[in-house]
Amino acid sequence: MKSIVTGGCGFIGSHLVEKLLKNNHKVFIIDNFYSGSEKNIAHLLDNKNLVVINGDINDINKMMLPNNIDYIFHLAGLADIVPSIENPVDYFKANVTGTLQVLEFSKKQKNLKKLVYTASSSCYGIPKTYPTNEEENIDTKYPYALTKFLGEQLVLHWNQLYKIPCNSLRLFNVYGIRSRTSGAYGAVFGVFLAQKANNKPLTIVGDGTQTRDFTYVTDVVEALYLAALSNISGEIFNVGSGKHISVNYISELIGGEKVFIPKRPGEPDCTFADTSKIQNLLKWKPLVDIDHGVKIMLKNIDYWKKAPVWNKDKINKATKVWFKFLEN
Repeated sequence: MKSIVTGGCGFIGSHLVEKLLKNNHKVFIIDNFYSGSEKNIAHLLDNKNLVVINGDINDINKMMLPNNIDYIFHLAGLADIVPSIENPVDYFKANVTGTLQVLEFSKKQKNLKKLVYTASSSCYGIPKTYPTNEEENIDTKYPYALTKFLGEQLVLHWNQLYKIPCNSLRLFNVYGIRSRTSGAYGAVFGVFLAQKANNKPLTIVGDGTQTRDFTYVTDVVEALYLAALSNISGEIFNVGSGKHISVNYISELIGGEKVFIPKRPGEPDCTFADTSKIQNLLKWKPLVDIDHGVKIMLKNIDYWKKAPVWNKDKINKATKVWFKFLEN
């Protein structure tokens, strides 16, 4: 099997590449290294079935790639809320136009079995129903959420019109080793672990009672793999743990001093996936519970030692734009 993984040097992508190589796929990574890192795949570089292309997905149709690709896993894109508010054009180019280019490339493939798109549960905004299923109203609050949703709409449209076999997976809060350490203020685990690794207080938003559906990265990779191999096409699937855990509980598992910062507008008090569809149709279920997942990350905490360390003042400065545009 020949597989392309866009964003394959990133957090989730590197774990997916690992699995594909173990299953005897020839893997072509396309990554511009904006947030991905070669260190995420350093242990795989001597594998003769791995090809790494340093390039942007907007240029995929100019790359020297085979036209008999079996699977395309489209993970490349820009993440995080604040940068998307500050630079919406960049997000549109990466997450929408980039997806369009990947789809145009997929049309050239002679025997494409499946394109799998990584969508975001942020498209639900602040849901009215918990657990939240795939029929929930779409309410994108900021450009990241909007552009990921527009990418998903393109994928589904190309499926209907051009018969490109595809599935879209709406990922909830993914965590695990090799999670991003970029300069942007982002996901809670990256922030907490960098703080922990550098003996700094954990910064808890609001009172910490808000809950999130934290899903371990290897469970997410299994969902991506099953979505590719399945004969089901044109479907949207939630990918979550099916549980929701408080930020306070996460901080207790990680341990250390805590400080509290203001609650942010436009954020749900809860994310909680209804995963009955993916469990029924793809026979997928999460295997790593939160306690075990955090233990794995703490054993690998040195990874976050050189990551940006956030404190209360830095976060307040970095999230000014968040309050300016989302508080209404």
